Order: sequence, then structure tokens, then C-alpha cells
Amino acid sequence: MADAVPTDAVPTDAVPTGPMPTDAMPTEPVPVGRVTVGRVGRPQGIKGEVTVEVRTDDPDGRFAVGSRFEGRTGALEVTRQRWQGQRLVLSFAGVADRDAAELLRETLLTVDPALDPALEDPDDFYDHQLVGLAARTTTGTALGTVTDVLHPPGGDLLVIEPAAGATDASVGEPGELLVPFVRAIVTAVDLPGGCITVDPPEGLLDL
Repeated sequence: MADAVPTDAVPTDAVPTGPMPTDAMPTEPVPVGRVTVGRVGRPQGIKGEVTVEVRTDDPDGRFAVGSRFEGRTGALEVTRQRWQGQRLVLSFAGVADRDAAELLRETLLTVDPALDPALEDPDDFYDHQLVGLAARTTTGTALGTVTDVLHPPGGDLLVIEPAAGATDASVGEPGELLVPFVRAIVTAVDLPGGCITVDPPEGLLDL
């Protein structure tokens, strides 16, 4: 199962009531050596189901029945997976009612990337392989550093924190660049060299 990009995007969790206030539940740090593939949202119904904010482009595989994750409460094993519209809904072993599901709200679901299988397609990458890479244009201009990979319905996006002196484009969060992760724009990914090459179409860096 792969959090690989580029590929067809799968809709992420869209909770109508909006995210939980940040001061309502502490955010636990991600353990060293692990990557986040999802975050538990609000309870769904009264039988312990929860919605999940997906942070992988292969949610059906990553969250298949039997999959195990680490969270702030310990190990969590998926016992049921279903889609409700654009929302992924999961059940976990030992979480049998709404009260127990509520305790999981905002829990980050993490995995050990060392256990992920190798990807056969050289153009596919795990999200964690891309985060931290330096981004530069085809002319050598430094753009910044990849800080996240988003998987919205329209296609995968690289979140780039601009380098000092880089073009100031506020797309998404202020001070961030959102670059579509498609071959026509991201022309090269050099993992050993720690960088990606971006050939931005006219206007991409001026939005």
C-alpha cells in the first residue's frame, strides 16, 4: 500500500461543522521515524465509527481492514472501512460506542515508513520521501522546501515554504506555494540529491 504520488486523488474528509478548535484537544507530536497518514475526526453515529482526514492518496489500501496504526492512545486496528460520500469512515477494534470514539478525536494515525513496500513505478513516491526536498526552478532559482503533500480532489499538490528572497506567492496559507505535482510542472525528483525541479507555467508563482 502506498502513499505514492502522482496518482488519482481520493476525496479527503470534509466535516461540515469544521475542524475542532485547536485548544480543545492537544496535538500530539509525531514519533521520530514515523509518518502521519490520517487524522481522526468526529464520531460517526453511535457504534464507535469515526471520520478520518486522509493524508495518503491510497486510502482504500492504507486503511484496509486489519491495518494497524499508532496513535496517542496506543495501537489502533481497523475493523471496518466504508465511504460516506467524500468521507472515509472507520471502525477500530475496542472502540464500540460514541464516547470511546470521541476520545480518539484529533488523533494522528502514524505508520513506520520502513515497513512500506518498494514502489515499482519510478515516478511514484511516498509523501514522506518528498517532504524536506529543496525546490528550485529549471533555471536554478531557489523556491524553498517541500513541507507537505496535499491530496485534494483536483490533484496532488506540493506545499513549498518559500526560500528567503523567493517569489512571494500566497496560495493557501500565507507564505506558502502550492505546486501541482504533475510531470509538466515538477519535471524532476532527485531523491539522492535532495531536490525537485519545477518548471512553473506563467503566473503560477505570481498568484
